[in-house]
Amino acid sequence: MLLPVVGLVGVALCGLLVVALATVRVGVLAVVIGVIAAVVPVAVVTAAFLWIDRWEPEPAKLLLLTFLWGACVATLSALLINDTAETVGDLLLGSGNGGKVSAVVSAPLVEELMKAVPVVVILWRRSHEFDGVVDGIVYAGFSAAGFAFTENIYYFGRAFAEQGFGDGLSSGVVAAFILRGVLSPFAHPLFTVLTGIGLGIAAQSHGRALRVLLPLAAYVAAVCLHALWNASAVLGGATAFLNVYFLIMVPMFVGVFLLVLWQRRREQRIIAAALPSMAAAGWIARSEIDLLADLKERRRWRRLARRESGRAAARAVAEYQAGVTELAFLRRRPFSEERQQELVDVVRASRAEAVRLATAGRTG
Repeated sequence: MLLPVVGLVGVALCGLLVVALATVRVGVLAVVIGVIAAVVPVAVVTAAFLWIDRWEPEPAKLLLLTFLWGACVATLSALLINDTAETVGDLLLGSGNGGKVSAVVSAPLVEELMKAVPVVVILWRRSHEFDGVVDGIVYAGFSAAGFAFTENIYYFGRAFAEQGFGDGLSSGVVAAFILRGVLSPFAHPLFTVLTGIGLGIAAQSHGRALRVLLPLAAYVAAVCLHALWNASAVLGGATAFLNVYFLIMVPMFVGVFLLVLWQRRREQRIIAAALPSMAAAGWIARSEIDLLADLKERRRWRRLARRESGRAAARAVAEYQAGVTELAFLRRRPFSEERQQELVDVVRASRAEAVRLATAGRTG
């Protein structure tokens, strides 16, 4: 019990330090304005990753911890190391050049590494929660969303402290919000998602070399894309920035989105293919195969349970559906009989609870 408590305390301290540093640099009011402005893009980004995670929702506590790591620990680590790199750069290359070194070299290397840490830890310590590319995308996206949230607070706050709300689209909080909150809210998640994809593929690979080389290659790709994005903003001017944005970032975003759609359909096919054998084994009812093979039917089932029998029944149905999904994914790769029996017990218990609550709701 001590390790999780120590971890949470450490994350909280990092968060407090980040807030304190931001407050010292830009002031309390600017931080408050930054928080208000940063809430909108982070809400959109996290909602998008929750949508991706619909078939097999990851544990809420892991998603929250991943987000907090990105928002607190990764941000503080990057802030300290990038500031050090900027200082060293100024000493070696002359005043004003350290910021360029920090943005183009230090920030991509450090930030992508720190954002990837919780994804690697989950794959290592909770491998049964990591089923492939979609899980890698979701965990990486939540870590990056937390990082971007805290970073946006500082950037929006600094814009307010220096130029207020601005005089249009050229300065102030409004301009910063359009650039970071409207045009590029998925920038940080897109970089880190590349690492998540590499880890997701590695999770499905059997060769030891691939399990090491694929994540490393994906990390290098994330660093290069991040460095290119920062260089276009710091070194290239408006034209270079727009070229990188429209010719590289937008196509990359569309490509990842298409990959997500393909992976979601693949997950649906895996589940649909596994359901008949699960019904034959007596783990689920045959009448529920169609209900479990379609996301809309699953959602309709939960809504019906909630309307007729209450929230507890809806939660039991959701737990049943999640257990069926995990069992379907488990059976497509080598697994232990112990883990299978554990999931079978979860499926049976949650279904029995849902039936009990539904019966009580009808008779009550």
